[in-house]
Amino acid sequence: MKPRTALLFSALLSALAGAISLAPPAALAANAYPSKPIRLIVPFPPGGPTDIMGRVAAKVIGDKLEQTVVVENKPGAGGNLGTDLVAKAPADGYTIGIGVISSLAISPALGPRQPFDVKTDLTPISLLGIAKGAIVAHPSAPFDDLKSMIAYARDNPGKLSYGSSGIGTANHLAGEYLASVAGIRLTHIPYKGTAQLMQDLLGGQVPVSVESSLTSAVPNVLSGKLKAIAITSATRSPLLPDVPTVAEQGFPGFDVPTWMGVIGPAGVPQQVVAALNRALAEGLEAPDVIDRFAKIGAEPKPTSPEEFAEYIASENARWARVIRDAGIKVE
Repeated sequence: MKPRTALLFSALLSALAGAISLAPPAALAANAYPSKPIRLIVPFPPGGPTDIMGRVAAKVIGDKLEQTVVVENKPGAGGNLGTDLVAKAPADGYTIGIGVISSLAISPALGPRQPFDVKTDLTPISLLGIAKGAIVAHPSAPFDDLKSMIAYARDNPGKLSYGSSGIGTANHLAGEYLASVAGIRLTHIPYKGTAQLMQDLLGGQVPVSVESSLTSAVPNVLSGKLKAIAITSATRSPLLPDVPTVAEQGFPGFDVPTWMGVIGPAGVPQQVVAALNRALAEGLEAPDVIDRFAKIGAEPKPTSPEEFAEYIASENARWARVIRDAGIKVE
C-alpha cells in the first residue's frame, strides 16, 4: 500500500471508530437487540387470562427474536402496580409488560389515581388480544338469567354481591355499569385476581362473578358447577353459544370486552419497538396461538404501535363517557 493510501485508510478507520464511540448507548443497544434475556411483567397473578395471554406473548417474542423472555407476575391495584414497574424501568427494551384495559383506559378515566401517566410514561408496542367476558353465578343463586337476577337485586337492594378481579378492572366496571343502567344496587367484592375469586364462587362464598374472560368459567358452566347468566361483550361466545349477551337481555349497546397489549417504558428506541412489534405481528398469526386464545374466549389482535396508541386513547374516551353518564364512582 502506498504511503498516501495508507494514511487515508488510517484516517478513515479513526473516523469510523470515533463515530461508533460517540453513538448513544441506546442506539448501540438497539442495534444489538436483544443481546440478553427480556423481562416481561404480567400485572395479575398466574392462571388468569392476562397471565395466559402474557405467556403466549413471551413465547412468541422469544421464538421470533431467539432470546429468553422471563415472565414475572406483579399483581396489585387492578394492574396498576405491574404497569408502574414497566413505566419506571430503563428504556432499553429489556423490561416490557402486559398493559390491560383497567390500567391503560379505565383507571385514567376514573381520576388521577395512578402513579404513572399513560400518555407520557409508556410506549405502546402492540395490541395483543381481546377477550369476551361473562356474568356467572353459583347454582344456589335464586335466578337463572339476567332478568331474574335484576328482579332479585331490586327486591333485595344491596344484598346481592358480585366478585371481580380487582377495583377498577373491566369486570368491576361491568358490574357497576350494569347496576347503573338496570337501576339496581350491587355490592362489589374485589379480589387480587381470578383464581381466588373462582374458588370462592365455586364454594358459594360469593354468589355472582363478572368474569373478564371465559378461561375458568366455561368448564365449570359445562359441568354444572356454575350457571351462566350473560355474556358481557357485544356478541355471543362460540364457547357458550346458547348464553345471550347483556345487550340481548334488554340493555342494547352494553359491551365490556377485556383487551390487553404489550407496552414498554417511555423512550424505548424505535428499532427495539419495531423488532418487538414485528415479532408479535408474525407470531400471533400462528394457528396454535389462535387456537390457544380461542380456548379462553379471546382473539389475537396485533396492531402497529401507532394503532395501539390510538386504540388506548379511544378506549379511555369511551370509558370516560360511560363513567360520567352512568355516574359510576369507585371508592
